[in-house]
Amino acid sequence: MRVAEDQKAEAPVVIKKYANRRLYNTQTSSYVTLDHLSEMVKQGIEFEVHDARTNDDITRSVLTQIIFEEEAKGQNLLPIRFLRQLIRFYGDPMQSFVPGYLDLSMQSFIRNQEEMRERIAKVFGSGNLAVEQLARQNMAMFEHSMQMLTPFAPPQETPPAAAPNDLDDLKSQMEEMRRQLAELSQRK
Repeated sequence: MRVAEDQKAEAPVVIKKYANRRLYNTQTSSYVTLDHLSEMVKQGIEFEVHDARTNDDITRSVLTQIIFEEEAKGQNLLPIRFLRQLIRFYGDPMQSFVPGYLDLSMQSFIRNQEEMRERIAKVFGSGNLAVEQLARQNMAMFEHSMQMLTPFAPPQETPPAAAPNDLDDLKSQMEEMRRQLAELSQRK
């Protein structure tokens, strides 16, 4: 069930995490699980998680825990090579650029995702094979983008070649991401 757009714009729902690791939704006055929070994210419901004792904002660690749980269930979204590259950035001088870059990349991916769905629907109907192929191409592009942030890292295996038009599209998307990254770095 999707939440109405006006509800999404409201203040985030506050979730309290207690010492016994239980999560309490203050809006519904009920205990919730990580699966509930995962569904809230998928529905676009904004929430913040606070430690019940200290009131510290622990949203980032809870969201990371949700990702960990999804990966443990076999929902492997994050390639091992990407995870290794991400870990390498901790403590690296480029670390401060990574969050903004990843955010811009994900926003670009989301915009392109809708366009891809429309193109696929026109060309292939609702064929899952075409969606999987485009998803692989997008992930390859994303991994390549991450490699650009580590120019001195050992070379990785080359992703499968894309069709010429797809390659031109990817190049233009990469150029746009570079431009956005440059704008972002100038703001800091």
